[in-house]
Amino acid sequence: MAKDHLLAGYRVLDFTQVVAGPTTTRLMAEMGAEIIKVELMPLGDATRAMPFKKKGRSSYFLQQNRGKKSLCINPKTEAGQEIITSLIKKCDVFIENFAAGAIGRMGFDYAQVKAINPSIIMCSISGFGQTGPLSGKPGYDFIAAAYAGVLDNIGYADGHPLFPQLAIGDATTGVHALAAINAALLYRERTGEGQFIDISLLDSYFHQHEVGVQSYSATQGEFVPKRSGHHHLLLHPLGIYKGKGDEEYYSIVIQGTRWRDFCVMLGRPEYADDPRFKNNAARLENHQLVVDFIEHWLCEQPNREVILEKFEQGHFAIGPVLTVPEAMQHPHFIERGIVRTVEDRSFGEIEIPGNPFRFSKFPDEIALETPYLGEHNEALLTELLALTREEVAALTADGVLFAETIEALAEQ
Repeated sequence: MAKDHLLAGYRVLDFTQVVAGPTTTRLMAEMGAEIIKVELMPLGDATRAMPFKKKGRSSYFLQQNRGKKSLCINPKTEAGQEIITSLIKKCDVFIENFAAGAIGRMGFDYAQVKAINPSIIMCSISGFGQTGPLSGKPGYDFIAAAYAGVLDNIGYADGHPLFPQLAIGDATTGVHALAAINAALLYRERTGEGQFIDISLLDSYFHQHEVGVQSYSATQGEFVPKRSGHHHLLLHPLGIYKGKGDEEYYSIVIQGTRWRDFCVMLGRPEYADDPRFKNNAARLENHQLVVDFIEHWLCEQPNREVILEKFEQGHFAIGPVLTVPEAMQHPHFIERGIVRTVEDRSFGEIEIPGNPFRFSKFPDEIALETPYLGEHNEALLTELLALTREEVAALTADGVLFAETIEALAEQ
């Protein structure tokens, strides 16, 4: 926990795993909160076993769990229940992302947690929420995306939906949870009252429909959102256009009010008043002609640098479709810390995404470590609960606590 940062002094009991919940608590750790990551013994967070691994350490787990303290415990034991209960009394936030109802079966639903600590903020993250007909289903990012009408809008009209290769739902759900938790903490500062927060992947995904939902409703169902390949279904030009290289693509967005200027820049000023292209509706009707016009110009240019320079001079929006390595090596990413290099005690040096938040009062990053499984069992229980080292050792021997052997881990 950082002594001087936005959330310094706040303590979080973190029962989350994989991506959505760990995103919330990782960002809280970046802002100085103390995060006690509760991991179920003996394996802990499932991402500890995910690729890619070096010296027994997972880069996947490393990225999501920097700055947290690991307590590996068996909550099914009486002693484990007592430890968790005692920790709840000392925490400001309790966050979990098990399937709906699972935390209650463990003995820690909101009614039980509130009875232990009335001022605590409890946040439950799940696939479909804590209520409703779908609430009992297993929830994963892409399952929620399927239900939310998101996957149906990704791909080509004559093909099947496509699979996004990012945890968009998990990450945005984690940030939604962060916003709600911080708002609840602000409310508690004013009133002294805690509360329960219900965050779901499904809600978060559906919240991102900026066109489909309201357009379908506004037209009484006449407009049905559908897959439109690599171009926007309602606005044109807005999409991904191919250059002359085999893997050269550009994302281009041209405002309708600037169509005339765009035609001039591309050397076809007459297209500004051409009935086929003069407004958005006409351009959509003659979609392929517009695509051919733009892509022909792109292919005529000598290289990417010239294309980007001409768009910049004309104040038109364009982005080259970069690969992950290209993005990581871009000077802008490096200067702003969008990609950053960290050093892990076992894994060594690795590049990971940076903190997306920029605070003028706290411009520097906090030095954070990724915990070994059960690494902080003794420190947490002796410091917070006044247990002795001998008592912690006895709990470990009795199967209540578990800590991996760092030496054995390094041999993997």
